[in-house]
Amino acid sequence: MKVADPDLRRTWLFGPGADAAALVAMAGSGADALIVDLEDFTPPPRRDEARRGLGPLMKHWRDAGRIAAVRINALEGDGPADLEAAMPARPDVIAYPMAVSAAQMRALDAAIAEWERRLGLAQGATEIVPVCETALGVVDVRAIAGGSPRIRAALLGAEDLAADLCAERTPDAVELDHARRRFLLECRAAGVEPIDAPYTFSDNEGAVREARYARRLGYRSKALVRAEHAAPINAVLTPSADDVRRAATIVDAFEAARARGEDRALVDGLWVEVPTYRNARRTIERARRLKTGDVR
Repeated sequence: MKVADPDLRRTWLFGPGADAAALVAMAGSGADALIVDLEDFTPPPRRDEARRGLGPLMKHWRDAGRIAAVRINALEGDGPADLEAAMPARPDVIAYPMAVSAAQMRALDAAIAEWERRLGLAQGATEIVPVCETALGVVDVRAIAGGSPRIRAALLGAEDLAADLCAERTPDAVELDHARRRFLLECRAAGVEPIDAPYTFSDNEGAVREARYARRLGYRSKALVRAEHAAPINAVLTPSADDVRRAATIVDAFEAARARGEDRALVDGLWVEVPTYRNARRTIERARRLKTGDVR
């Protein structure tokens, strides 16, 4: 069954729209959300082929307990044809490329609502994930998120963003560091879950290193372009037994201090105050929810 809340969707894996074998195999990757990409990952001459496969693909992914998503093209281009093929397949999420404005999201919301009406689907059941992969998209993500109540998460781009910044792409991603921090800040302010940019190099070690850094910043979800990165990144974004033990130590110490009438507790050299206590409780709760499976 699918995880209900965006913060529990740790990994969002993109796949090529016209590679049927790769798309079917994605369900076994361990990624929480799977995105068939009709935009950059699908050459225009093969988009009709990719659209024809959406019905059985979405069903296969849903049956495997994954969030099933489709990244369409812009509404000014092939987007309407993509929606016409995608909506009868009942995706959980429509991802939108090069998102830069609330107006785009309002237009997409209206188009999805019309398809939901035609197909007899529950209004508002289909989520929207804007993919912010330009400088404008990053700095305006708070406004973008306000364009539709369907938006519960937003995704940070990597390659297009680096190109838009005239930056040199490197494995340590220092060129995207400010954008990564800014995007998280704006998403949190907007009340939507930020999905970190994909690691687009091949090595697992680099993917894990980047995921650990993203987690330290505050990300709980990450995009991927390689199936083999899903399991190690899921592990990074899941509180470990040591994480839970430390969080429990903080909670117990703080609650004991409060019971004695003290304002804070000292744990391993750290003065634990209310925000740290709350964060520790959130870690424990996240571990519980991931283990038990908050589902829909």
